[in-house]
Amino acid sequence: MKEKKQELKRTLGLVDATSLVAGSMIGSGIFLVTAAMARDIGSPAWILVLWLLTSFLTMTAALSYGELAGMMPNAGGQYVYIQKAYGKFVSFLYGWTVFTVIQTGVIAAVAVAFSNYTAVFFPSLEKILINFPFIIISNKQLLAIFSIVLLTYINTKGLKNGKTLQFIFTSAKLIALFSLILLGLYVGLQSDVFENNFSTMWDASKTVVNQNGSVTVTKLSGIALMGAMGATIINSLFSSDAWNNVTFIAGEIKNPKKNIPRSLFLGTLIVTVIYILANVAYLSLLPLHGIQKGSVLQHGIMFANQDRVGAAAASVIMGNLGVFVMAGLIMISTFGCNSGLILSGGRLFYAMAQDGLFFKKASTLNNYDVPEKALWFQCFWASILCLSGKYSDLLTYATFASLLFYILTISGLFILRKKDPNTERPYKAFGYPIVPFLYIFITGLICFDLVLYDTKNTSMGLGIVALGLPVYYLFHKEK
Repeated sequence: MKEKKQELKRTLGLVDATSLVAGSMIGSGIFLVTAAMARDIGSPAWILVLWLLTSFLTMTAALSYGELAGMMPNAGGQYVYIQKAYGKFVSFLYGWTVFTVIQTGVIAAVAVAFSNYTAVFFPSLEKILINFPFIIISNKQLLAIFSIVLLTYINTKGLKNGKTLQFIFTSAKLIALFSLILLGLYVGLQSDVFENNFSTMWDASKTVVNQNGSVTVTKLSGIALMGAMGATIINSLFSSDAWNNVTFIAGEIKNPKKNIPRSLFLGTLIVTVIYILANVAYLSLLPLHGIQKGSVLQHGIMFANQDRVGAAAASVIMGNLGVFVMAGLIMISTFGCNSGLILSGGRLFYAMAQDGLFFKKASTLNNYDVPEKALWFQCFWASILCLSGKYSDLLTYATFASLLFYILTISGLFILRKKDPNTERPYKAFGYPIVPFLYIFITGLICFDLVLYDTKNTSMGLGIVALGLPVYYLFHKEK
């Protein structure tokens, strides 16, 4: 009897792919990062400008990736594009960074966010079990790890399980988010909060809380303002990241040459609209400026409790009940987000293993035609990051490194247009060459700004990439 050949099956349609794009993008960031942005630049108008710029950059990148996805509809996505343009060495550095911090770091952070909001309903999760100088382990961390293991297990049992779970959770959080935004705008615009926020909307300032609890406010203008904006936009860029995950599962999408570009456009469009409307709703419900002690309205966006702007906005709409409603929504959002991240990440490491640049066992598929070993490798490292307590630092390092690889990948468009002019391109990048060049130029300026204003973290980001150099040669030598 002839054995069944294990291979990736193309079973995901346009709706599934779009659900993965939107679901992977919406995690916990949109409910939190506006507080940090408010402290960094203190201007409602400039905050909205940064979210609009983030939307433009995200859409521009997604449309540019559409051309690459149409040319190379293979498992691994961005890893494959980089390899085609620059060779295996550079593509390995990308895959290495994705494994060490970008994918696994985000999975760990999202899982911890899930457990943090679960603790709103179950306070016993706050209990610390181990408190050593070198490691602290709490019930919340164990729940975070359990959620990663559970989602990994579900995704090893076939693509159908993963896509069904992704569709359910993405649909639920999109409906809930749209409902809260509409309700927030309805309630907020009946007060004078929005008008007060925008009465001096272009006045920018940086607010710093000192170690002794005092607050220092510094007016911003000119070069200082541009520098602060360039540094704080990393918050909105992080919230809008992971849209490229759909390219990792290109080997399992029906008609990928058309459906991947379409899903990239539709998914990023839906999310960017939601993000802008959510920030308008926040500014309608809460004062931008506030004080550290007092009521929810007195805290404002700037000093929202633990930066939970979404929860503060919900409490204005529904009172104390709003805190629990928002906690439930973020639990759904983060759980669904991690489902998509875990599903797609394993495919990238599977593609690397196929090239001999990852653990050999990750190059196989199980009886469900899923790269089970690659998924468990990802699960193991993400769980370690949950225990390390350093995932927030890793995310800061990784976001900078991720931006560099986005620039590199979109630059590959120009290289491949010259290198392979006759390759079939079912979809061509919108506005080429001007729009892709704008992305490279603006994102390059942001990276330069981050190097100047956040040298420590950007150096760590580059250091993590550089650590891949000896690892590459170890794999290469073994092969």
